[in-house]
Amino acid sequence: MNTVAKYARTSYSINKSEFITTIKPVASVDDAKNFFSDIKKEFSDATHNITVYIIGKTGEAGHYSDDGEPSGTAGLPVLDVFRKNNLTNFACVVTRYYGGIKLGAGGLVRAYSSAASQCLKQATIIPMVEYCLLELIFNYSYLDIIENKLKNYSIIERDFSSNVKLIIKVPTDQMFATINSLITLTNNMIKIKQLK
Repeated sequence: MNTVAKYARTSYSINKSEFITTIKPVASVDDAKNFFSDIKKEFSDATHNITVYIIGKTGEAGHYSDDGEPSGTAGLPVLDVFRKNNLTNFACVVTRYYGGIKLGAGGLVRAYSSAASQCLKQATIIPMVEYCLLELIFNYSYLDIIENKLKNYSIIERDFSSNVKLIIKVPTDQMFATINSLITLTNNMIKIKQLK
């Protein structure tokens, strides 16, 4: 699965109607709903605010709304743009200001799809990376070589008491290689526990 790297906003006009698309990475359904609420307040005078989200490792939680547009002409085409890109953990609002010229069902589908596609390019698609936390406990004599080995990982917590305790964030697919490397580096003089 993929996700979006950052918040993005684009504007697209067709036949005097303006489509403003805003997308944001989110971690939960509540985050998505809060985002929708903020955008609807910002564009409270808009004709329509189409909302879409997909959440979860496999995209198990999904939602779209046509917000008064003819059924299937707005939310679903926007959702399809994101599904085709295998995206999850994002929320999107396409805001429409009606310009007085009807687009017809096909025109609406194309307009909403185009608006979503343009914004997606600005938001940048990145692969989803799952992380796990590892607790490391070792003697002070290994501190420099271990910190050097972990320079590409996030050290979440450091505790210096009788031994050094580090909590590190490691991509799940690199966990076993990292553990094996640390065991080798310290001649098995390290305690490693997976926290989550």
